[in-house]
Amino acid sequence: MAEYKDGKLQLKNVTLVAMTSVNIQATIKALKYSMKDIDFGAVKLITHRRPRFMTRKIKFSKTTKLTNIDDFNYKMFYELGSHIDTEFALIVHADGFVVHPEKWQDEFLDYDYIGSPWPIPKEDDLISYRDKDNNLCRVGNSAGIRSKKLMDYPLEANIPWEGVLQDGIVWYNEDVLICCKYRHLFEEAGMSIAPLEVAKYYSHENMVPEVEGITPFAFHKWYGTNKDYPNFQETKLICKLEHFHFRALRKLKRIFKKKQN
Repeated sequence: MAEYKDGKLQLKNVTLVAMTSVNIQATIKALKYSMKDIDFGAVKLITHRRPRFMTRKIKFSKTTKLTNIDDFNYKMFYELGSHIDTEFALIVHADGFVVHPEKWQDEFLDYDYIGSPWPIPKEDDLISYRDKDNNLCRVGNSAGIRSKKLMDYPLEANIPWEGVLQDGIVWYNEDVLICCKYRHLFEEAGMSIAPLEVAKYYSHENMVPEVEGITPFAFHKWYGTNKDYPNFQETKLICKLEHFHFRALRKLKRIFKKKQN
């Protein structure tokens, strides 16, 4: 049963984490928003350089710079586990984070992977969201919860870095690799991915029929009923102005000290 202390949900076996080299300040705001009513075992931002204006409650964890989306996918697949010391990690992005902590369910941690429900592909699409046996996979999404065991497994098992060919393009979406292409390997190693019946309460991205009328614990992307959730990317200009104001104030203080001396 969920434990609370001083009105805050206690998830001490979970690390709240984000990995990015872009939208840094928006990502920090997403981390802060996600932790305001939850006490996590740790909170980490994995990025290439220690950011300014980051609360002490968020720990900086260094990686090399992510220069494109495939860098992100590769590191999420092979490197993420090396940054995590708890049993689970709850992954957020600048555009996907916790919005209704009161909707937490302990059942979310019964699985090694849980994310938002995926849509059913069009009838003529025989590739999307399918495992090696062509079975539909209805749960994935990079903003979700993963077990430490699952995060460590790709490197330990030496799973090859091979993408999915679609429309003449090879895609390396790490959530698709885990939940579809290599799903059988994770399951053979004793890991499980949450079913749609549970995932629909965890997070929403695509407005599939199964999520109608449900208020989720988290979200990803501002689609449909997600449109009114906070958008910290829209405050980017404000962040720049705040940074400019801080630098100007610091400069004025230096000038004032020189005059006093």
